[in-house]
Amino acid sequence: MIKIKTKEEIELMRESALIVSKTLGELAKEIKPGITTLQLDKIAEESIRDQGAIPGFLGLYDFPNTLCMSPNEQVVHGIPNNTPLVEGDIISIDCGALKNGFYGDHAYTFAVGEIAPETEQLLKITKESLYVGIRAFKANNRVGDVGFAIQNYCESHGYGVVRELVGHGLGSKMHEDPEMPNYGRRGRGKKFVEGMVVAIEPMINMGTQRIRQHKDGWTITTLDNKPSAHFEHDVALVDGKPELLSTFAYIYDALGITSHEEDEFRKAPLTL
Repeated sequence: MIKIKTKEEIELMRESALIVSKTLGELAKEIKPGITTLQLDKIAEESIRDQGAIPGFLGLYDFPNTLCMSPNEQVVHGIPNNTPLVEGDIISIDCGALKNGFYGDHAYTFAVGEIAPETEQLLKITKESLYVGIRAFKANNRVGDVGFAIQNYCESHGYGVVRELVGHGLGSKMHEDPEMPNYGRRGRGKKFVEGMVVAIEPMINMGTQRIRQHKDGWTITTLDNKPSAHFEHDVALVDGKPELLSTFAYIYDALGITSHEEDEFRKAPLTL
């Protein structure tokens, strides 16, 4: 059952989402060759707790850490470890926070130093597909409209769209209705209505769409071991249109990037 949020609840969810956004911004300052994902995990936990929240993933379904850290061919749900990142890696960081009874859930795929041009293109198209999907999250559209938009955009560039892993509704639980696949048929699935909040998160592979799960019960990798990218935003349906609750602005501030990609999804400029 889809849980519709009040305006007050959406504001509480915005606070949780921005805690995650700020945490990803802190991590952006530290991602460089030589750092381990376990070190980044510790930084993230401290950041979340310093902001008066608790890590949303730690202990959820018995997950052992604050962050899902998925380098290179790992798609999602990688477990932080002591292996240093190296020049040319990419790393998907998925982070959650719980405050005032509501979750934020937000992800970004970072480059570690200089990366191969074809990998950079994968990140670019995957992030663009996130906004393509968000534009389809509007009143009277349906789940299939978002999935179709993402799938069509990514497959037109020759990439594989993961089928087994999907976005989701978000609220007092990390995973709520509806499921939000990154593929689909226009006009199919549950209809979007005012007050819905969802996490839209394309998971896109350079090669095959097929994946496999490792024996740890968490780590998902591409079947052909080619790179995978993952970006995620929390989005509310407000006045019939998508409104971002999360932001990449803290990441861009840390990396010295100027971007206006989020402007169309905000009623007012974001103040950092």
